[in-house]
Amino acid sequence: MHPNPDFRKTETAASIRAARNRGFGMLVLNGDAVPMCSHIPFLLSPDGTSAEAHIVRSNPIARHLSEGGIPALLTVVTADAYISPDWYGIADQVPTWNYVAVHLTGQLTARPTEDLPDHLNALSDFFESQLLPKPVWKLSKTDPEIRARLMRMILPIRLKIDQIDATWKLSQNKSDTARLAAAKALAAQDGANALAQMMQDLPAQSDGSV
Repeated sequence: MHPNPDFRKTETAASIRAARNRGFGMLVLNGDAVPMCSHIPFLLSPDGTSAEAHIVRSNPIARHLSEGGIPALLTVVTADAYISPDWYGIADQVPTWNYVAVHLTGQLTARPTEDLPDHLNALSDFFESQLLPKPVWKLSKTDPEIRARLMRMILPIRLKIDQIDATWKLSQNKSDTARLAAAKALAAQDGANALAQMMQDLPAQSDGSV
């Protein structure tokens, strides 16, 4: 997490919502030589206490889970973009990168295989609901034999979350005028409207770090 306290005062509830809405992150565990990482979609509980996901059984992480729960970190970048120093409208600035990142730390465990259908349906329902008015795709639409074969290949997992940390780097260390000028310029760039909106309307702040 960024050490600047200006970027770490956003209320925890906002960080939970941002990570839940993104629903995709990098799962990181300690490995023998280097960390083990896996990019996964997930479903975060509304209160931020657990994340449900799945991995391919051939993933090295799955083999580590055979011994029970292990410490793990799920990192989620919800929005990010390059910020040009020209956009601030003031002298002697340098390039930077603004972003919103949430770290979910806890114990990772394997879930029973029989939980897999409910998990997959809940996960697809969450993302399919964002595509309305398209009809929601259902797991039941797949051929039973193909569905059974695919399910044998994946393992449902759960991260019981003990700690939530977040960085909301939105140029809060600049004057309001400079921050809003950069947000306006960023909004004109393709695909950057979400972060620009956050820079314009800063999320609610807490008294300390997340």
